[in-house]
Amino acid sequence: MSNSTLFRWIPDRFLPLGFECRVFGTYDKIRPSSEDTRLFGLSGRGLGMMRANGKRNWTKQDAAWAMVALLAWAIGFTATPSVAQQPDEKPATAKKDTPKSKPVKDAEAKEDGDDKPAKPYTDTKPNKDDKEDTEKGEKEAKGDPKEKVGPAPKITSRNQTLVGKPEDVRIIQSGVKLINDNLHEAWKENRVQPAPFVDDFEFIRRASLDIIGRVATADEINKYLRHPASSRRPQIIEDLLAHEDYPKHWGVMWANWLLGRSGVFGRGTYHDGLTVWLEDQFAQNRTYDKLVTDLVTAKGKNTERPAVNFILAHMGEMVPQAKRDQDGQFEMVPITSRITRLFLGMQLQCAQCHDHPFNNSVTQKHFWGVNAFLRQVEREGTPPDERMRAMTYPALTLKENTKTNSEGLVYYEKRNGVILPTKATFLDSPKPSASASQGRREMLANYVISHDNFPRALVNRVWASFMGAGFTTPIDDFNDQNVPSLPKLLDGLALEFKQYGFDQKRLIRWICNSDVYHLAYTANKTNEKAETNGLFSRMQLKSMSPEQLFESLMVATRSEAAETKDGKRQLRATWLDNLVSSFGDDEGNEVNFNGTVVQALLMMNGNEINTAISRPEKGAVALSVAKNRGNPQRVITDLYLAALGRPPKPAEVANITKRMVMRVKDKDQLAPYQDLFWALLNSNEFLLNH
Repeated sequence: MSNSTLFRWIPDRFLPLGFECRVFGTYDKIRPSSEDTRLFGLSGRGLGMMRANGKRNWTKQDAAWAMVALLAWAIGFTATPSVAQQPDEKPATAKKDTPKSKPVKDAEAKEDGDDKPAKPYTDTKPNKDDKEDTEKGEKEAKGDPKEKVGPAPKITSRNQTLVGKPEDVRIIQSGVKLINDNLHEAWKENRVQPAPFVDDFEFIRRASLDIIGRVATADEINKYLRHPASSRRPQIIEDLLAHEDYPKHWGVMWANWLLGRSGVFGRGTYHDGLTVWLEDQFAQNRTYDKLVTDLVTAKGKNTERPAVNFILAHMGEMVPQAKRDQDGQFEMVPITSRITRLFLGMQLQCAQCHDHPFNNSVTQKHFWGVNAFLRQVEREGTPPDERMRAMTYPALTLKENTKTNSEGLVYYEKRNGVILPTKATFLDSPKPSASASQGRREMLANYVISHDNFPRALVNRVWASFMGAGFTTPIDDFNDQNVPSLPKLLDGLALEFKQYGFDQKRLIRWICNSDVYHLAYTANKTNEKAETNGLFSRMQLKSMSPEQLFESLMVATRSEAAETKDGKRQLRATWLDNLVSSFGDDEGNEVNFNGTVVQALLMMNGNEINTAISRPEKGAVALSVAKNRGNPQRVITDLYLAALGRPPKPAEVANITKRMVMRVKDKDQLAPYQDLFWALLNSNEFLLNH
């Protein structure tokens, strides 16, 4: 194979496992690069990936290498991404590892307080403030290599001007100060130097993925960069919270938490209906306590009152007909566990059969006392198995039957065989709490939203969504053996969240405007070990969720399917079905998505990806080439912005441009750029939220 048609055209760290792979048209050799793979902690995990040549014809040798690479990538992706160093490597300094983007000229506004909009990325220069922020963080992150335990680090906050009405700004400042003060104190006490702050390009990408569920477009990036430097990031956060995709993203996330990803599960639930209802709640900025109250107390048809789908999905086994007058229609065991776990961060499922082995505060009586609140719930409608045979989807109705379980008693069996009764009692409340004449689920909802753990559980869950980890692991299991890493901060945020009306947008503003959310993912000598992760001195790498990956690909490639609502819905359903079906959440349990073999296949040579990349005329590649004929540097910049959310570094442009001459005789002049775009979309820099 001649090297004249091959070249290394993209840096090692952009490849899926951080290995050099000559993939421009085909491949030549694959070799490990420990320096670049250190960025994602996946050194030694496998070979690279490759795309088929211009004609998409694979040789047997190509296919063999592809299968090896596919298996290697799958193994690498199932490991939690980490920036910790390999034991035999020297710890990387923050300066060396930080993928600090050097924008092309004039990328941002000039000085703090300068209201003149910055020019677009095509003719821009770095912002002085951001450059100073990053350089200052890099210098501090180096530490003193001579001291095993150095002095308390010097912690600095970002200079920013919050935006909004005076009262809103005061409330935002209160939450931001709470986070900054607690974390700065923890870093100093533990002699931990936080990572440097990221530049604007990386912040825009991170915040876009976390708040609206997809990467930003080039137009959006340029719009954000035009904000005055002093208030740019607070204004970006406000722009994203006002974006039409904000309620869509959070509605989908909550639907997955409530029902799981796999739709109906054969239980009569209407997944799409609940998702749309949740989107509407987030669009209205409905307070969290009212949203949860609706989910616990809703009655009616699942197509008319979508909130009932939450309970319909988790009613459990039907009670034998002879026992229904006493025990109700369903056992309601799954929903008992789901309510306490999601909304209180308490896992009671173990206490169904015995007292909790590790948490002395959770007993069988607690589980069945909560369960008794739900025993009058009944379902009307065609059972799921009959519905499937008829290939129809009739509405199911959730209602309350006060004639059943009128005494409010539930009987449970101890491990020694003794059967005991309990009334509807909420955890450690002093006396039985409900009677048949009262709405039991209404009382249960009131107990849930009044519990001390109610705001703590939500704060922990949302914090984990933005930071890559919660104050506890897992996030939904507060107990004596799983204490929060920063209890003072968790409790303080929970108190503020409750005090200011359970406003989820306000919580997001606190987190995203705080110093910790602007930190890079790079480790230094003081925070490279896993035991420092609970101090949040650097950002944790996160795999995109299947939904984030799909939406980001649609935006980046300008997919034709995304241009119509029905086309996008059909493609999205196929995409998610392919990705999710193989990692089993049949019980609706939450799963951390860290990449699968199916994802590797879809991304590497899936028809949807190749069709989107190769789309003529209106595709991202075709549009850029047509707009920038005779200027390959501009095409390269467009593709980097579309895929990675940043302009390429000068060295990257020079390297790729130099190699372009080797493809000048290609009949398809789009092919070299399509191959470049394919590799960028398969890179860790695209696939991970960093």
